[in-house]
Amino acid sequence: MSSSKHSNELRRLALSVLQPGFVGTEAPDWVLRDIADGLASVVLFSRNIVSPEQVARLTARLRAENPALVIAIDEEAGDVTRIESATGSTRPGNLALGTVDDTALTGAVAADLGRQLHAAGVSLDYAPSSDVNSNPDNPVIGVRAFGADPEVVSRHTGAWIRGLHSAGVAACAKHFPGHGDVAVDSHHDLPVYGAGREEIADRALPPFRAALEAGVRAVMSGHLLVPAYDPGLPATLSRRILHDLLRQELGFDGLIVSDAIEMGAVSGPHGIGGAAVKAVAAGVDAICVGGESAEESTARLLTDALADAVVSGDLAEERLAEAAVRVREFADWSAGLRRAASGDPADDGIGFVAARRALRLAGAVRDALPLTAPPHVVELVPATNLAIAKETPWGVADPLRARLPGTTSVRVRPQDLDAPDAVLETRALAPAAGRPLVVVTRDAPRHAWMSRALADLTTARPDAIVVEMGLPGSTAPGAVQIFTHGASTASGVAAAEVLAGVR
Repeated sequence: MSSSKHSNELRRLALSVLQPGFVGTEAPDWVLRDIADGLASVVLFSRNIVSPEQVARLTARLRAENPALVIAIDEEAGDVTRIESATGSTRPGNLALGTVDDTALTGAVAADLGRQLHAAGVSLDYAPSSDVNSNPDNPVIGVRAFGADPEVVSRHTGAWIRGLHSAGVAACAKHFPGHGDVAVDSHHDLPVYGAGREEIADRALPPFRAALEAGVRAVMSGHLLVPAYDPGLPATLSRRILHDLLRQELGFDGLIVSDAIEMGAVSGPHGIGGAAVKAVAAGVDAICVGGESAEESTARLLTDALADAVVSGDLAEERLAEAAVRVREFADWSAGLRRAASGDPADDGIGFVAARRALRLAGAVRDALPLTAPPHVVELVPATNLAIAKETPWGVADPLRARLPGTTSVRVRPQDLDAPDAVLETRALAPAAGRPLVVVTRDAPRHAWMSRALADLTTARPDAIVVEMGLPGSTAPGAVQIFTHGASTASGVAAAEVLAGVR
């Protein structure tokens, strides 16, 4: 083979293992050119989505270049939604489903989501999160997990995958080998999971075994250091974890996808190109990129980095070719899955049913609910991690206002409490004089400022009703509390129904 032909073939192989995002609601010219040149996958984010009809047109245009193109989306439902990022998810997330603990309901919610994604032209969903959230201080998983019990997470991981597959959309279990017992957000730095192999086998791996038993054909690696298996490299870059553990020990022969390669945990030490090369060398088959770095220049950089690494000897050509084959095999399998689906429309009610069933109440509920007058709602708003689109609506005030006209509300952020005036007095307590007060929190136990503000508000108003939309915790002892187990729109509506006594 001539040098130029070999160079072109390397570039085609490199392109085929990328799963890039892009900017815009229409297919950019560079993406269409790359598909013609060998790009086999793309990924959609909220910036690409205006309406289901628009997404369907977008995916049809992309597939006009390659009918087997893998079109992925990072759609977990609940707090992490792309397809409904403008309105908030009409389905609760994993923790709510795990709290109900009805696998038939979990499968039905996943199938409902799958039907919506299928109609939009999506073939791969980066979900479910199969992590066991055993560390309540985890800043990036939390309500995205089905719970803290490996058995609960395992059975709902399997049910979710089977439900999604039944609608013709491929699932992707993440974040292998388990991102639940860390205290660092891998978007910014490298988390460490310091458990021994026996504990990892008992706590973190069972949901992934359940995913394989349910027929999952894609697994996403996590950007976390697991010294029990590899003290030097995070899972995404570790052959010991991806090949020896996932492929050899667990027997997975499907597609290994990286978590977003631009995340600080891997790109910080190695650069985005270096991280991609090390990931493929370790056993990753598809490089996800574009949550943050969605420019054509990033795709070029990664293509060149992979091709150049083969030339330099840093990446075996056989490994790159093997990855390309796995992408092609997955594309063929997922296309068949899509064709076999019925194409039934989504059921816009099942998510609200699930959210209602996930509610848990505490305190003297009969004396306090339903409200007898429009309340003042104080929503304490934390900064969210990058997995959660910051513009996605959440809360209780809007759905409550629709049921109790005259409801007023204010949002308080941590920086507001640094102001010289008494923000809680002027914006939270004073407007609630003579009327009910509802305080909405999101992971209050994890945020010291929120816990303090909540304590101040419930001390001043012991009759305040607290709605916790994150991980439940004992931050307001004695108060009437509603736990939604997630901050989706469906969960907010379910809480508002209880508060107002009106559906």
